[in-house]
Amino acid sequence: MNECVKKWFTQFTNQAIPISGQMMQSKAEDFSKELGHGEHFKGSNQWLESFKNRHKIVFRKLCCESASVPESVCEEWIKDIPALAKGYEPNNIFNTGETRLLYQRLPEKTAMFKDEECRGGTQSKIYLTLLLAANEDGSEKLPPLVIGRSETPRCFAKVKYFLFKYKANRRAWATSEIFGD
Repeated sequence: MNECVKKWFTQFTNQAIPISGQMMQSKAEDFSKELGHGEHFKGSNQWLESFKNRHKIVFRKLCCESASVPESVCEEWIKDIPALAKGYEPNNIFNTGETRLLYQRLPEKTAMFKDEECRGGTQSKIYLTLLLAANEDGSEKLPPLVIGRSETPRCFAKVKYFLFKYKANRRAWATSEIFGD
């Protein structure tokens, strides 16, 4: 079983596909069942550590992209907020947060042989945009807004009721048109 996991691991790392510890543990359990070792084997953390040590496998952080807002822009907004909020009650002042859900993203760390150089695979850029909003005093939370690319995603085919609102556009962005709805 260990040899099967090592071959599987080598095959994936040769294709620059990141592998997490959980993936290795799960694959070990699968191979154990396939090889007829029964349901008794558990890919525990102890098994993983031993396997990594035996085969000189380490976890390394993959390169990733990041972006941030300049601090000067934040400071400017903080100064302007009291003037903008003047005349409004706390229950009428809403804060909206926008984030991307990268649902096909690969793990940030990958297992590899100690003597190998870290090669980053290509991260999936497929995402949904999520908009969350609540008022200042917390008395009202708007239903989450999910923005995707498809007007009618196949996964929604048999769903009759959602706990969120769904909109779509070509880039899955929160445009002023969608925000206005």
